[in-house]
Amino acid sequence: MAPKAEQPNTETLAVRRADGESRTLAASLPRLMLEARHIANNVTHGLHGRRRAGAGENFWQYRRFVSGEPAQNVDWRRSARDDHLYVRELEWEAAHTVWLWPDRSASMAFASKGARDSKLERGLIVTFALAELLVAGGERVGIPGLMNPTSNNNVIDRMAQAILHDTVARDSLPPSFVPSSLSEIVVLSDFWSPIGDIRRMLAGLSASGAHGTLVQIVDPAEESFPYSGRVEFVEPENGTTITAGRAETWASDYVALVAAHRDQIRAETQKLDWLFSTHTTSRSAAELLLFLHAGMSAPKGRERGASAGRGA
Repeated sequence: MAPKAEQPNTETLAVRRADGESRTLAASLPRLMLEARHIANNVTHGLHGRRRAGAGENFWQYRRFVSGEPAQNVDWRRSARDDHLYVRELEWEAAHTVWLWPDRSASMAFASKGARDSKLERGLIVTFALAELLVAGGERVGIPGLMNPTSNNNVIDRMAQAILHDTVARDSLPPSFVPSSLSEIVVLSDFWSPIGDIRRMLAGLSASGAHGTLVQIVDPAEESFPYSGRVEFVEPENGTTITAGRAETWASDYVALVAAHRDQIRAETQKLDWLFSTHTTSRSAAELLLFLHAGMSAPKGRERGASAGRGA
């Protein structure tokens, strides 16, 4: 009788899984980069560039110190004049930096038969294309916690390399950081995170006065819940499962819960004059790119609201 084969331990399985996922992403990135450039070139035609404030290291403004940022940012000479702490912002720090966050967590890999891309692929395509457009318009673009802002013409290649060599497990939402008051933030995620986590993220990113856009990227199946019969659902972030005996009976409750979750996100963004919308992967990536570019060009303080896809 042959000896029983030794079972791989949890760590070994995790390494194999991570290796396979990284190879898949590496293999698909050239296609995503090519598509992103194609979309960006099409969208660029006929669009006016965004404003330029000019690069350099000239003084821009003083702003209030925000709890959580490094103490060395404080301008003690200015702060000594009254009871508040101030930070001295330079022109290049404040004028034209756009932070892009493509969610690369496990749930983004989902793709049903009706989708053009997985949520991960769509998020990367739009992130790359938007970065290309912004750099062409004189902006500096970065990824929080991963890539410092740059205006390099090879921004797509830099982003792709930064992502490929990133060994840190990334959460759905961007890491805590304090953007400049004149920065803009674009977060592309499925936003299935608890509303409390989303609220804390928004509070941190907006504390300095920065503006931003949240785009919920969803698969068509996540919109319509087209399941019936006995179905086992697996939570991709932690592997927990739940089984529906008659999945079709869950549809109305599911749709209502999704709508309520979106209403909560929308309410939080409206308090801050941020933009929130949804985008379904069965739709065109160019449609979302146009929407984002138009939203970022819109004057702050006015209503910015058309949906980038179905139903936001």
